[in-house]
Amino acid sequence: MPQEINMARNRYRGYFWYEPTTPRAVRGGIKAQTRRGGFVREWWGKRWIEVLESFQIGARLVRGRSYARRGQVADLDIRKGEIRARVQGSRSEAYQVTIRLKRINRPGWKKIAESLKKRPIHLARLLSGNMPQAMEEIFEENRLTLFPERHGDLRTECSCPDWSNPCKHIAAVYYLLAEQFDNDPFLLFRIRGMGRKAFFELLEEGSLKGKDSPSPVPDSLDALPDPLPQKPVDFWHPVKASFAGPFDAVIPLIPAVLPKRLGPFPFWRGDTDLSEALEIIYDKASSAAYEMVSSEQDESMT
Repeated sequence: MPQEINMARNRYRGYFWYEPTTPRAVRGGIKAQTRRGGFVREWWGKRWIEVLESFQIGARLVRGRSYARRGQVADLDIRKGEIRARVQGSRSEAYQVTIRLKRINRPGWKKIAESLKKRPIHLARLLSGNMPQAMEEIFEENRLTLFPERHGDLRTECSCPDWSNPCKHIAAVYYLLAEQFDNDPFLLFRIRGMGRKAFFELLEEGSLKGKDSPSPVPDSLDALPDPLPQKPVDFWHPVKASFAGPFDAVIPLIPAVLPKRLGPFPFWRGDTDLSEALEIIYDKASSAAYEMVSSEQDESMT
């Protein structure tokens, strides 16, 4: 009789039986930013979810979406070709989740970079944080794929006792990845094996061979600064500047350009968008510095 009662409590979903459980609450878990409706707003984030749904994962995606919105993902680390996460279930210890996607080798990425150099408008959009919709076409032209084509392209593991793969814990990570891709399309490149900085270096290759060589960076992005110093101490403790003598002082056309080049802060969950908040701070700091330098120059000339 007890066995029959347990069977009656089980619910049938798709092709397997499962016993519903209540996950333990996670303090400081990564909650999805959306509470209902669609998870993402940009086409590339939607494409990621569309691809996953085409794999016929079924109800596990629905339960994974619920886990993502409840904040059951304790932490998430996006590496080159690999994602690692801890997802809290009903047991005391969080489950270890690993997702791997085949990397694209350097020659393949070099082809992508060369194709983008020939399309400055698409390149400008990408460098400003927007994935051009033609990007999938660019990958296909080079016989590569940006998104996984089949379920087998994603190698997933979870330490939970659920025999299904992907389980709801893996599915929760899928959804948070889509949301983060939405904020930073370069993370799609990272899981394919190419970091942001390395991709910039690929774009610059060959541009310094001759003075007449066209720059791979469009004119609209000329305001981007030189690369950050190699040593962090040189950034935080630069040589003290002197305002003595005349020189041109200008307010940058684009505020907070350095943080913008570094990309969005991963899994930011503040009430205000971090980039917008930094823009205001940088703009005020630039104006104050300009006034200070201008006043010192006026005094030195009197």
